[in-house]
Amino acid sequence: MSTAALPAQQPGRAVAWIVGVLVAIALFGNYYVYDSIGPVADLLQQQRGFSDSQIALLNAIYSLPNVVLILVGGVLVDRFGAARMTLVTAGICALGAALTAFSPDFAGMAAGRLLFGIGAETFNIATLAAVADYFGGRGLALAMGAELAIGRLGSYGADMSPTWFSKAYAAGWQPPLTIAAVIAATAFAASLAYWWVDRGPRRAGLLPTGHKQAEKFVWRDLLHFGTAYWYLLALCVLWYSVILAFRSTFSIKYFQHVHGLDLAMAGEMNSYVFLAAVFATPAFGWMCDRVGRYAPFLAFGALLLPVALGVLALTSASLWVATALIGISYSLVPAVMWPLTSRLVAPNRFGTAIGLMWVVQNAGISGANLVAGWLNDRAGASAANPGGYAPMMEFFGLTSLAGCVFALLLWWVAGRARHEKAVRA
Repeated sequence: MSTAALPAQQPGRAVAWIVGVLVAIALFGNYYVYDSIGPVADLLQQQRGFSDSQIALLNAIYSLPNVVLILVGGVLVDRFGAARMTLVTAGICALGAALTAFSPDFAGMAAGRLLFGIGAETFNIATLAAVADYFGGRGLALAMGAELAIGRLGSYGADMSPTWFSKAYAAGWQPPLTIAAVIAATAFAASLAYWWVDRGPRRAGLLPTGHKQAEKFVWRDLLHFGTAYWYLLALCVLWYSVILAFRSTFSIKYFQHVHGLDLAMAGEMNSYVFLAAVFATPAFGWMCDRVGRYAPFLAFGALLLPVALGVLALTSASLWVATALIGISYSLVPAVMWPLTSRLVAPNRFGTAIGLMWVVQNAGISGANLVAGWLNDRAGASAANPGGYAPMMEFFGLTSLAGCVFALLLWWVAGRARHEKAVRA
């Protein structure tokens, strides 16, 4: 995305907050639809005969197109403007959600999730650019944090939907996905309203996106990244692969079959991770900024994930213990990872660095979903055979441990760099 300076004049404060509210509504819908598969996973297996591999594919296929599209999403936003791209991609997402809800077979549902994925990641970039358009230089961090917090409330809402919409779930797998499609349509309506409000400031030349030369993704810039960045990239792909594949696809089903929770309670338990992140992520970010030591916090957050998975799979401790640990990890790691990236690479290569991290992140999430689904099917994981989930948990545990190793290597490299800087001083 373009790193050009903002125009000297900016839209009025009232217009900025109207846009902020509309973008927040749209983000809520996008996050809700993404996480709408987990709560219906057991129903899809019971009522439609889907295997765990098929259920995994419904989330994995979301990430697959973004292995490529994420590289051009920022360029499209820079070229056509945040408002226009938000509207277009919100429309694509709404069509994908509708196709998922109303398709008569698995192929149609998978096509709907693929269509949703094609729109969703560029939609996320466009909404972040929208916040930067209207709040750049005046409370941007607060505004962006608030927008992402509202988005995470969408994930919380999806997990709580079995409780909030219990009658819909009692009617089968389709009504819950229909609700998700309606919420996607609401997100599209909010995006349309944002595009309408945006026309005035854009015509007045007060916004940076939509009329600047988009920066190119330059592969040779990768040669200038240091060792610490590559350790951070490895942590990024391993940590996100585990936490999103588990929490967004299999955790609710796992809680039902292994820990004996009903659907409503399993969704509620899963939701607390997202609810905690709404408040804790900005707080952890503020704390790391004040202390000025990012790598130790990142290593601590990464360590909590394999510990939490071990508590889940190997002990009889209350689910609240593992949920709390995962919640802290989910709040702490993102709060540190993205600011730390900006410290590890030159400003003129930051876009390339983030783009590459998002590419491998999406590839990792897709791969982890597919592997976990295959392991469950191979071991016959089900309510009648809860032990069949053990291979999946071993896979997630080992992958998260590998991520922790890279976090510790990053901490070591950062500590050595601080020592060398002190000696030179």
